[in-house]
Amino acid sequence: MNNSNQTYSPGGFQFMPPAIKAIIIANVAVFALQYVTPFGGMVQDIGALWPVGSGNFRLWQPLTYMFLHGSGTHLFFNMFALWMFGAEIENQWGTREFNIYYFTCGIGAAFINLLATMGDPYPTVGASGAIYGVLLAFGMMFPNRYIFLYFLFPVKAKYFIAGYALIEFFSGFGSRAMGSGSNIAHFAHLGGMLIGFIFITIKRAEWSFSGLFSKLRPSGKKKSGPRLHTRNRLTPPVSDAEINAILDKISERGYGSLTDEERRKLLKAGGK
Repeated sequence: MNNSNQTYSPGGFQFMPPAIKAIIIANVAVFALQYVTPFGGMVQDIGALWPVGSGNFRLWQPLTYMFLHGSGTHLFFNMFALWMFGAEIENQWGTREFNIYYFTCGIGAAFINLLATMGDPYPTVGASGAIYGVLLAFGMMFPNRYIFLYFLFPVKAKYFIAGYALIEFFSGFGSRAMGSGSNIAHFAHLGGMLIGFIFITIKRAEWSFSGLFSKLRPSGKKKSGPRLHTRNRLTPPVSDAEINAILDKISERGYGSLTDEERRKLLKAGGK
């Protein structure tokens, strides 16, 4: 599919593909659990990604933190970006591959964030690490697509994504250098993009290797299976009863209802 130069319009083949729909529903449901029910504090304590040295870290948190958000705005922009950039990726890759990629980026971002925030007392929440992985995938898949920044200024996807990466890089390391805290998980964002880049690079290498292997594979004649003319010669003749049954089926259900074998028999009878 050679459409990397088209102006970007989200949606692709399906306006809301299955994986993205399920992820959005799950995030909205957990958000409601956080802020509508009396269990919000417990959900935050158990599901957020706590630093390893805090005493609150649990093994499941690199997965569960992706479904928690700090505010409605945080949730909205994450889910909007997921749909906007992820819909066409899922349509291209398929639901299973997209799910693997999304959660690999999110979990990988969690571990990188844990390494970068050792000693911090605050937890991390949000799907942003996985979302930045999706952004990276869009930039690598459709580098020359135009994205309208602020709905006004056209920017190619490769420059748009590279700009986001640079902002996160300088923001993350800048705040560390100055010793100032931030309520934005810059290293989770960078981690999601890094894991996404590694994932796609490995996949592309696999695809290239598979293509090279298929080209190098010997193209000799197949030894198994009889030849077409031999098979036809050994096939028993078609009886009048079989032909009548096939013709009755055509009159009742149409020619499209015939199986390949029935069509072969009909053609063979017609060539007599």
